[in-house]
Amino acid sequence: MRIRPVTSGELPVLQDIERAAGAPFRDLGMAAVADDEPPALEVLEHYRRAGRAWAAFDGEGSPVAYLICEPVDGALHIEQVSVHPDAARRGVGRALLGYAADRAREEGLAGLTLTTFTEVPWNAPYYARLGFRTLEEGELTPGLRKIRAHEAELGLDRWPRVCMRRD
Repeated sequence: MRIRPVTSGELPVLQDIERAAGAPFRDLGMAAVADDEPPALEVLEHYRRAGRAWAAFDGEGSPVAYLICEPVDGALHIEQVSVHPDAARRGVGRALLGYAADRAREEGLAGLTLTTFTEVPWNAPYYARLGFRTLEEGELTPGLRKIRAHEAELGLDRWPRVCMRRD
């Protein structure tokens, strides 16, 4: 598996990965999450131009997972990490997060942050196994509070969510 920055031409494939990765949420009664549209091409292009969009590629050179992120309050915030179900349970997500952690270290950032669902097995429990810890309300930085507020506006708080951090 190879990880590298994505090209403009690969952005539509990231949308396909997102749609496929969202489908299992339907089985958890989270159809709204499963049916949510992936980030628009313009949004993905913003991350790509900023050097904040990376993908994992299979042996044939096709993207099977991606991660987009941005610095938030001294940490690298993982905005989205999605793995196509056909590549799931092979360490691809873990590798992408490791790649992001390496980039964060290179930039002098203190760690990784993300927001996630608490009761989805491949969300908070998975990140906890990778060394992320749930942040208490008083530990949230202004940027993380802003992100959580935006998620609430989008209706994501219909299901329990948390902020997590790995130093």
